[in-house]
Amino acid sequence: MVLAAIAHPARRQILLTLKFRGGTMTAGEIAARFECAWPTTTRHLQVLLAAGLVKRSRRGRKIEYRVEERALRLIYEQWLKYFG
Repeated sequence: MVLAAIAHPARRQILLTLKFRGGTMTAGEIAARFECAWPTTTRHLQVLLAAGLVKRSRRGRKIEYRVEERALRLIYEQWLKYFG
C-alpha cells in the first residue's frame, strides 16, 4: 500500500511540499500550491493517510496535514535493506 501511495507523482510532490514548506498545511493550501482542484488533493491526501505517510490534526475549524517522519524513515531503511 505504501509503494502504491508514493507511485503517483502528485502524492510525492505533496509529501515533499509538506516536508520542506512549513511542516503543516491544509488541503486547500496544498491544492493552491499545485493549482489543482481541492477534491483531487483531498483524494491524494486520503491515500497518503491510509498508507500512514501523513497525519492530520484539527486546529479550530481547520484540518492540517503533516508528514509522518517515522513512517518515511522506516520505508527508507527497508528499501536499503533489500535493495541497498
